[in-house]
Amino acid sequence: MSAPSNSESPIRKLETFYPVETVPADEQSRRLNLLSLSLLALGLGIVTGLGAVVFRDLIGLLHNLFFNGTLAIAYDANVFTAPSRWGPFVILAPVVGAVIVTFLVSNFAPEAKGHGVPEVMDAIYYKEGKIRPIVALVKSLASAVAIGSGSSVGREGPIIQIGSALGSTLGQIINMPVGQRIAMVASGAGAGIAATFNTPIGGVMFAIELMMPEVSVSTFLPVAIATGTATFVGRWFFGQQPAFLVPPLQALPADANAVILLVLYAALGAIVGVAAAGFIRGLHLAEDWFDKIPGRYTRHVIGMLALGVLMYVLFVTLGQYYVDGVGYATIESILTGHTSIVWLLVLLFVCKMVATSISLGGGSSGGIFSPSLFMGATLGGGFAALLQAVGVPVQVSIPAFAMVGMGAMVGGGTGAVMTAVTMTFEMTREYDIVMPMILAVATSVGVRRLLSRENIYTLKLVRRGRAIPKALHANMFLVRHAHEVMDADIMVLPAEQGFDEFLREHETEGRLRHVVITRGDQIFGVLRVNTGLRRGLGGARTGVTLGDIASRDFTVVGEDTVASDVIERIWRRNAFMAVVVSGRGIPRASDVVGVITREHVANSVAEGIRIYPR
Repeated sequence: MSAPSNSESPIRKLETFYPVETVPADEQSRRLNLLSLSLLALGLGIVTGLGAVVFRDLIGLLHNLFFNGTLAIAYDANVFTAPSRWGPFVILAPVVGAVIVTFLVSNFAPEAKGHGVPEVMDAIYYKEGKIRPIVALVKSLASAVAIGSGSSVGREGPIIQIGSALGSTLGQIINMPVGQRIAMVASGAGAGIAATFNTPIGGVMFAIELMMPEVSVSTFLPVAIATGTATFVGRWFFGQQPAFLVPPLQALPADANAVILLVLYAALGAIVGVAAAGFIRGLHLAEDWFDKIPGRYTRHVIGMLALGVLMYVLFVTLGQYYVDGVGYATIESILTGHTSIVWLLVLLFVCKMVATSISLGGGSSGGIFSPSLFMGATLGGGFAALLQAVGVPVQVSIPAFAMVGMGAMVGGGTGAVMTAVTMTFEMTREYDIVMPMILAVATSVGVRRLLSRENIYTLKLVRRGRAIPKALHANMFLVRHAHEVMDADIMVLPAEQGFDEFLREHETEGRLRHVVITRGDQIFGVLRVNTGLRRGLGGARTGVTLGDIASRDFTVVGEDTVASDVIERIWRRNAFMAVVVSGRGIPRASDVVGVITREHVANSVAEGIRIYPR
């Protein structure tokens, strides 16, 4: 074997003398380069953006059909629903929708039931990012029927699941590796929520916080491209305006009163944290209660009949349906200062929580993001109105507190704190609200975690026995060098030495020893031996040498090799041990300084995670 040139790297030299198995050819052929992945993300963004447009138009068509019996697409969710031509029979609109939704979900895609995000997370962490293509179609139809007929759910959960299903389908058609397919799923999710709310930064943050097990250039870039493209498509059809039009407001004056207001915003965050925990528990209690009712159609019809009655009672007594659909009209009314009565806001909060719980508990299809915004706005607005009523010595803005309440409720309920802050800011374009919102969101999440460790997404999966990580960790172990991780207490012995002689010499130790076997000046193999084995052999002679029983499943790494490269080389070689050598030349037996086993890797990974708070 010819010696490698001096220009070759130490790693290349090691691979020349101690070849390692490379990634299988089929795996390499399936891996796309970053440019190809980005182009696919661009196409995914376009398709998801158009899907969001079609989905919103379908909701408008069905809403007009269910409430007025007209065939029209025009529908502004930020304007209160006009009185239905059906009068009291509008109570039956959600019931009819329930029958259609149950038929679609039961017969074509059970995954389309509920608010969608847990199913996407389950696919990412437990199904290699595989989502059936039919889910996109069924989720579109079922959620459009549910929202259009008055079910108290949001449209962001469905479009997230729709975008994710499109991304997964693309990943399965191209037959890319699992990691890249998961990146496509996250890209579709971020693109869907960005196109729905006109929030490109929020879409990226959502994908990072809830959908991506790993963040790097190769995963972030496709998400950013898909999200930006979908936002552009959405703006092409819906316009540049934010989701909610808010008049100019001063959330935090630049004087001594700012300190008092910050304390009040933090207090609001604590209140909303309690409410978020209550919403999480209430939703799952409703699901448990409805599951006791026999028959999918029966339980869903009962739930939607109760919603229809609640909706009509609010209309008769207060003049608006309030809790039907996504609820943006109520949010807009609070943010513009038109709805500011304490008792009304508290009542609407309770009604929306009940309406959403019975909708999703009964079997509806839709998201929890919009209901969370509704509940946060009513709580924040109600808290500010109460402060005004008791005469606090500072100027309190009801729209500002409502806006902060929206972010705090979303952050507390979902656990996606960065998403809550950025999306609420993008939906209103009020930058002055960011600092008090950060404080309130942090307080809300802290209080909610004291009352409920799981958020509204993970609790549903935990109840199925599906644990989901709640944080992204940069493991400190991966940047350590081999000489920091290795076991230096090893033995370097010739292949010709007898195994019986070795055991006899170390009989009294009775512990696990790592042995590097040499032949001449070359590393021949590795061995892991319990030196107490001789006692079990009862003095019997094996007659074998260390070379006879040495394992060739090893790889060689330099002492300055970083741990992440060590792990990769062990995996590529399918080895159970890496031999660490010193120097930068051709590795010799005299250069051996230690070994790294898979146990060392596991222990070091655990130490790297332990430094983070649980």
